[in-house]
Amino acid sequence: MRTPTAVRTPTAMRTPTTMRTPTVSTFSTVVAVLLLLLLGVPGAQTWNCSYAGLMDHLTSVTSNSSLDVVRPVKDWRTTTLVWLDLLLYGILEVDEKSQTITNHIWRQMVWENEFLTWKPSDFCGIEELTVPRSKLWIPDIEIQEDVSDTSSIQDGTHVSVHHNGLVFAGRRQRLTFTCQLVLKMFPFDTQDCSITFMSHTSNAEAVLLGTIFNDTTLNRLSERIMITQGEWKLINLTTADRIRTDDSANISILEYKVKFERKPMLYVINFIVPLFYLLVLDLTSFFISEARGEKMSFKVTVLLSISVLLLLLQDMLPSTEDNLPMIAIYCVSIFALVGISVLEAMLVAFLVDLDSYCAAQRTRKTLDVPGDADYLKEPVEEKVRVTPGSSNVPLTPRGDGAVLQLILDEVKAARCDSRKEQRKFKRWAEVIDHVFFVVYFLTVVVFLLFMYTGWMRNLN
Repeated sequence: MRTPTAVRTPTAMRTPTTMRTPTVSTFSTVVAVLLLLLLGVPGAQTWNCSYAGLMDHLTSVTSNSSLDVVRPVKDWRTTTLVWLDLLLYGILEVDEKSQTITNHIWRQMVWENEFLTWKPSDFCGIEELTVPRSKLWIPDIEIQEDVSDTSSIQDGTHVSVHHNGLVFAGRRQRLTFTCQLVLKMFPFDTQDCSITFMSHTSNAEAVLLGTIFNDTTLNRLSERIMITQGEWKLINLTTADRIRTDDSANISILEYKVKFERKPMLYVINFIVPLFYLLVLDLTSFFISEARGEKMSFKVTVLLSISVLLLLLQDMLPSTEDNLPMIAIYCVSIFALVGISVLEAMLVAFLVDLDSYCAAQRTRKTLDVPGDADYLKEPVEEKVRVTPGSSNVPLTPRGDGAVLQLILDEVKAARCDSRKEQRKFKRWAEVIDHVFFVVYFLTVVVFLLFMYTGWMRNLN
């Protein structure tokens, strides 16, 4: 491209040498410059307006630095600020046995690369460039409580670089992290868990963590993009950045506090209401008559039903819990109350059976009439004694009617004694049953009020 020759070729436009030569020369120079600009600028614009041109520019600038190995600062004493935001897509699972929570999260990291800067005006207004992730240095920020599989992490293949040197990198992850679950108020419990971000290789003087958005914005964004929560509800998401002092170095830590609340309706329907209903059935069993023989079997059936619910609760709650959960206290207390009620029913049944047995034994002894055999033999063996001077006519002997009358009187007396003894055992059984029902009813009312107050205090 030889613009000067092309400019000088036209001769028709030249004026004679005697007429205004300087003006023509100046005009030719201006035309040459304009042609040079018209022919040269498009080529330059085509090169500088492409991403390839920007990449070549950045490569030439950073040819002497290892951007994928070392921290991208011009002075090693400069601290790299890493802004990290966490958003929750869903609460997938809460395992009370293993004390872990599985969430679907998205996090974005932003930091400054001092070598990747350019003027957008030099490249037709290009302000952002996408480059492969493997070409740049990425902060090694990990989650301290993370126990998830590495296959659940989905890093973006590219990162975004802005003209001021800011680098944006995103990550989606099915995060499973440990959390000390407090199940005392189960199923009306609220859990506070921590997700701690920290660098394992850099201290606070090299990498300092922070957040871009405030807590209100993060909560609003998480609630907007939340897809599934299961039986849980996200209450709030707060952040706290601090520097932890260690024996070897100071480490910058960014801690996210996540607060969950359980939706208790399922457990109310499956545990609390059935146990309350079984307790009411046990109270109504006191109105069943002992003579029917169904009271004991009914109480035992209620006790077995509560045992089944206890087995289901055992598979749900962890065995390492220090404090007994409220629902466990609820189940065990109802089981104990119904068990004591069964023992009381057994005692009352024993007294009633003992009363019947004693009455039967006394009736049998009465019918045997001990000592009457000798009395009956007495008129036969008795000899008529004749004293001197007395008549030979014997005294009037006792007839059969008198003997039977004596026997009847003794039987009546024995039956009266037997009825008195029978009333004594039966009266004891009735008193024990009535007193126990009153005490049992008051205990149940106090216990239910205690449980209701404890659970409602946690909800408020």
